[in-house]
Amino acid sequence: MPTAAPRLHMQGIGKSFGGVPVLSGVDFTVEAGEVVALLGSNGAGKSTLMKILTGLYGRDAGTIAVDGETVDFAAPSAAVAAGVRLLPQEISVMPDMTVAENIFAGDLPLKKGLLFRSVDDAAMRRRSRELLDQLGFGAIDPDTVMKRLSVAEQRIVEIARALAGQARILIMDEPTAALTEQEATLIFRIIRRLKAQSVSVVYISHYLSEVFEISDRIAVLRDGRNAGTFRTAETNHADVLAAMLGNTVGDLYAEGGAAKGEEILSVEALSLPGKLDDIGFSIRAGEILGVFGLVGSGIEVLGRAIYGALGPMKAGRIRLGGREYRPASPVAGKRSGIGFVAAERKKEGIIADLTVRENIALSFQERFERGLFVSKSAETSHAKKWIDGLGIRTRGPEQRIRTLSGGNQQKVCIARWLVEGVELLILEEPTRGVDVGARKEIYGKLRDLADRGFAVLVLSSDVEEVAGLGDRALVLDRGRVVGRFGRGATPAQLMAATSADPAFHAA
Repeated sequence: MPTAAPRLHMQGIGKSFGGVPVLSGVDFTVEAGEVVALLGSNGAGKSTLMKILTGLYGRDAGTIAVDGETVDFAAPSAAVAAGVRLLPQEISVMPDMTVAENIFAGDLPLKKGLLFRSVDDAAMRRRSRELLDQLGFGAIDPDTVMKRLSVAEQRIVEIARALAGQARILIMDEPTAALTEQEATLIFRIIRRLKAQSVSVVYISHYLSEVFEISDRIAVLRDGRNAGTFRTAETNHADVLAAMLGNTVGDLYAEGGAAKGEEILSVEALSLPGKLDDIGFSIRAGEILGVFGLVGSGIEVLGRAIYGALGPMKAGRIRLGGREYRPASPVAGKRSGIGFVAAERKKEGIIADLTVRENIALSFQERFERGLFVSKSAETSHAKKWIDGLGIRTRGPEQRIRTLSGGNQQKVCIARWLVEGVELLILEEPTRGVDVGARKEIYGKLRDLADRGFAVLVLSSDVEEVAGLGDRALVLDRGRVVGRFGRGATPAQLMAATSADPAFHAA
């Protein structure tokens, strides 16, 4: 008797951007009614592979088959028609519409009228109830306006919407990132029901504890290639982490200096409702503190809260340079001696049409005023100092910053804060979107700045970056500090801390 074809079979998938390979010969298979966790560090290729599967990207090489039939998704609509549905990381609902309207958005059931066809509200509500019952959540009223539901209930409605579209393959991207542990168990309950209905699930998550609870198999990508496939019941955290991380930390990172100065920043019991809970740590002059966290962990808001970008602090105590400091605004943060480099370089870092000189001088233009006017020569002298000091590859201070590489743009963002009086440098995702060579240079320059006496706080979702760069490391998970590590902690130890595995925790 012939064996049934896999629900999904992607073979030899290749994809390059600008001549740079992102995926090379990747194979990925999911059986009907199977949950396969797709894991990998940032930049491993997970998102690109799923964008190819959902028709957002074309592929340069390889084949895709669904239930044995070769497919070529030229657009997302073609993937949806074939039963491939994506549950995105960020909840995407229409808050002012009802549950039923959200479930059938874009495909409202119609009925014939005397002159025109109109929405069949009764059929829409009836079918919505059936779908919610199918998921085990019939108590959710189809007539409820979405904004009145909890985050978990909104996620459940999204899953019902996928089922309404006859999903055969459901891709779940960090589905529990915004949920509590109790709410996450509701999602697991639904996944088990989906399995029983022969729906295949691709589960993307950094939470290993969840992966081991819900998946049948684990597929790992590293550097755009297959790094291992495991039957979940037959493997362990350590083997999966080894496949994910390899030996990539290497000599990217400069050795930390031994001498540390006075305490620059002290944070006690910092809390932000729904975001941060009782955060405490300190940093000394000459020290790099790395904070690792995944999506929804709190790293997205911690630096901004300290800098003042989230407004006045509501709970907690901060001392900066030995003085009481209450974050109020970015202007106040800057005046207090804090530099802040945002994760989204193109949105919050550079002004693309300005020159390198103008971008470097942007945050402290008042320091370059001579009388009533800004002195271009003073700006140029300062820009040249840090073009040389940070190794910024540019034709000169008057080059438009948009023409620089991502790594050199990032160096300009750092240079902006290197003025007298700045003691603390906060960087979000400092090497996001830059190549390995530029990463090594940026790491070296951050170490140089620490050696000059800056206190450096790095907030990153790149576990290797935090392990390699920091003199010490913290791990955040769902707004709380769940691990504290000294220099020499491995990426596996930091990653395991997010999974609440006590075997990997260090004092």
